[in-house]
This record gives sequence, C-alpha cells and structure tokens, in this order.
Amino acid sequence: MKKIVSLSLLLLVYLTSYSQPLTSKEIDKITEQTMQAFNVPGIAVAVVKDGKVVHMKGYGVSSIATGKKMDENTLFGIASNSKAFTSAALGILIDEGKLTWETKVTDIIPEFRLYNSYVTEDFNIKDLLTHRSGMGLGAGDLMMWPDSASFTRNDIIHNLRYLKQTSPFRTKYDYDNLLYIVAGVVVERVSGMSWEDFIEENIMRPLGMDHSVASINRLKDRSNIIDAHVPVDGVLQVVPKHESDVHNPAGGIFSSVADMSKWVIMQMNDGRYGEDKNKQIFSERVHREMWTPQTIIPVRDGGPYRSHFAGYGLGWRLTDVCGYFQASHTGGLMGIVTQVTLLPELKLGIIVFTNQQAGAAFTAVTNAIKDGYLGVRGNDWVEMLRENTLRSEAAAKKITDEVWAKVEAQRARAKQPVDVMAYTGTYTDNWFGDIIISQSGSKLRFRSVNSPRLRGDMLYYTGNTFIVRWDDRTLDADAYAVFCLDREGKPESLRMEAISPLTDFSYDFHDLDLKKTK
Repeated sequence: MKKIVSLSLLLLVYLTSYSQPLTSKEIDKITEQTMQAFNVPGIAVAVVKDGKVVHMKGYGVSSIATGKKMDENTLFGIASNSKAFTSAALGILIDEGKLTWETKVTDIIPEFRLYNSYVTEDFNIKDLLTHRSGMGLGAGDLMMWPDSASFTRNDIIHNLRYLKQTSPFRTKYDYDNLLYIVAGVVVERVSGMSWEDFIEENIMRPLGMDHSVASINRLKDRSNIIDAHVPVDGVLQVVPKHESDVHNPAGGIFSSVADMSKWVIMQMNDGRYGEDKNKQIFSERVHREMWTPQTIIPVRDGGPYRSHFAGYGLGWRLTDVCGYFQASHTGGLMGIVTQVTLLPELKLGIIVFTNQQAGAAFTAVTNAIKDGYLGVRGNDWVEMLRENTLRSEAAAKKITDEVWAKVEAQRARAKQPVDVMAYTGTYTDNWFGDIIISQSGSKLRFRSVNSPRLRGDMLYYTGNTFIVRWDDRTLDADAYAVFCLDREGKPESLRMEAISPLTDFSYDFHDLDLKKTK
C-alpha cells in the first residue's frame, strides 16, 4: 500500500513539473522577443486562470509617433473578436424569447435578399453567424474595406443580392463579414436599440468593461489608445484607424486586455458573472450553442497540438488541442491584430493584442503561454513563426518582383505600347459602384468613387492587362486589371485580382464585375 501511495505521489510530482505555466518574467521575455522578431511596437497580454487574472501587462509603446508606453488599459480595435459580442447579443434576445436561432432573417428584415432565392427563403439567424452562406471568402468586403464609408448598413443588405454563390448553401466554410453586419441590424430591429447601445448596456456595463466602447466614434477619451502600424519596405508607418460605424457588429469594438479579461471570465462561466457568479449575461443553454460546431473546417494537419477537428460555432472558432476543447478567435484591422483563446476545461484564457498587423506575433505569445499549461515542450514559437513568415514573404516577393520586372520591360520596350485612351471611362459594378479610369499623361489612373483610398496608376502589363499600383503603399494590395473587349475590339468590362498571395482577403477585387457605362 505504501509503495502504491509513493508511486502516486511521484506521478503527481512528475505531472506537476511537466506542466509548468510560464512565470510573468518568462511571459515578459517571450513578448519582448516577439516584438523584436516581428517589428511590433507594442503588445498587451492578459492571462486568466481559474477565474482570476494571473498576468496582465502592456509592452512597448502604443505609438511610434508619440512613444507613449503601453499598459493593460490601452485600447485596441479588437476587430473580428467583436463577432462573439454580436452572437452574445442575439443570445440575450433568444433568452428573452424575442427570437430563436432558427428564426428566418426575412421575418426580421423583409428586404434581405441573397443571390439565390431558395437560400434567401431558408436563411436563419444562425446562418448569419456561421460562414456557410455559399458566398466566397470575404465577399463584398470592399463595401467596408479599406475605407468605403459611403456605404450604409442598408446599402450592404441591398447589395448582398448581387454577390454570387461560389459553393452550395451550408456546405462549405468561407469566412465573411457582411452577414455579421446584417446580424447587427437584427439586434437593432428586435431590441429597438442601436447595436452599439445594446452591446454597451447589456454586456460591457454589467461586466464592468468601463473603458470599452462598441465603436471608436463613441470614445470620449483617446488619451490611451494605440496607433495602427503597417510596415512598408520594412519601415513602420502609422496609418489611420478604421472609423466607419458600418462594420461595428463585425469588427468595431475597442477594448483593452484588462476589460477583455472580464469578458473571458464570464465566457468560461457559461454566461455568469459577479462575485458569486449569480448574475447572468446569457443562459448556459445559449452558451452551449455558441460553442457547438456549426460549420466544419477541414483539418489537414493536426499540428503540434494533435488537433482532430475544427469548426466554427457562433462567433467562435472551435478545435481540440492536446485533448482539450479550445474556443478562440482572431481579429485584424489595418495595422492591428488581436487574439482571444479559451481552454475552458483548464479555466485558462489568453488575450494578446498587437498594434502591428503581423499575425505571427500574437500566435507566438499565445502558443508559448498555452504550451506551459498543456505541458508541451520544445517549441520555439518565435523562431518557427519567424522562419515561416520569411518563407511566405519571400515566395510572395518572387511573384510580385516578376510582375514588376515585366512592367518595367514593357515600359523600356516602347514609350506607348498601347492606346491608353481607349480604356478610359466609367466602369460600374452592381454592388461596389463606379470606377473612373482616366488618362494622366501616358498613363491610366484608377479611382474608386466609393472607396477613396483605392486610387493609383495603371501600368501596362501584357495584352489587355494592366497593373494597378495603389498610391497608398500601406494597402499592400496591388492588383491585376484585365479588360475584356467587345467584337469591335473596344473595352466593355473589367475584371480584377490581387497579385500577391499575401493580400488580405477583404480586398475582394475578384468579386467585382465592372461593366463600362460611359
């Protein structure tokens, strides 16, 4: 009997020593290494364990322009981590009996239409949240990205009917943003409040998220907010923050790691909060549905955490890591990326916000912290992700360098290889509006009416194909522009496609169907 007890104690000691959480000093070190490796000015990190914050800190500076130090209350645009708040808002309304997950969207928004009528007729509240509409990845995002402030939420609802299906309804995962905007309109019409008011009054204020707002435009105090940073040719530049309210239900919340730790603790308590957990944001039944896989995401490689499944719930990406259930989400705006990771069986939450758009940075910090609690050893996440990033960037650079070399060769071969005047005019897309192509000297100029930052030179490439080089080099989204000719050889339409494989999917140029109208 003594031998059995001794062996049990030895096993307990072994397991405890094997699964050793990182100390605060170790988190400091990995975060500082990450900032240096990925050229990130500032990172904020919070770790929640067993319902308590065990680490919370800001690192570096909130802006390279001001040099202001980051802290745990520094505000970031949490981007798509806002989606879980929209899901929670709908969950609250379901608990109140005002709708169900299966309520048809047209019952709430009669004018809602998708490209195929049968999809429209069967589309329910849950479908708004699960990325299985049949529309392509990021379809229609140019109505809000990078700066399409002229579109309203009602415009987006109307224009959805022009976005063609790329896969059958409810068969394939393709991440979208626009349908979360529609979900926000559902919240407004059912509750009688703006989405922003509903989020702040029913979620943020009860949880004590006193520094957070549902829109940057509702911030009264901007003294402790990050600047967004984008590297251009290896040099960081401060870029404007996205200030349109249209996208708020999909990605407009501003918060800090201190405030988000309260959100995470509530999530890991099935919607309960307060000292005795006797208050409720939403019911356990509703929360269980949020964390139930609704849409399958293929798992081709289990990776270092031996994951066997992946799926999207309602505002959360779900998977298993080393046998534990994980709910997580990332968010990205220009110059800002964020990640929230929860392992509820371990009562573990990890929040990492950065003010530069290198996604590898939040992954390196999150995974290093997670490894300590899972007992995973031997992963140098900073180095592995740095090498992966360099390889991806080198592959993308090879593609773009070849394109620009061909452009330069064409330019050197002839002063005027084509009659650029023939391509000028107004080209119109049903959902995106007008593109004006004009002549400027020997070159063409591209200008989007509804997205002012999308303007630049059009340089001859080959045949009827030009390259659009955006004036704003922080966009990092140069594109092919391919003209189609009529039987007389005159341009009648225009198709576009991003050049670099690293171009953000929200530059959905490929969804445009531009017809010459003038």
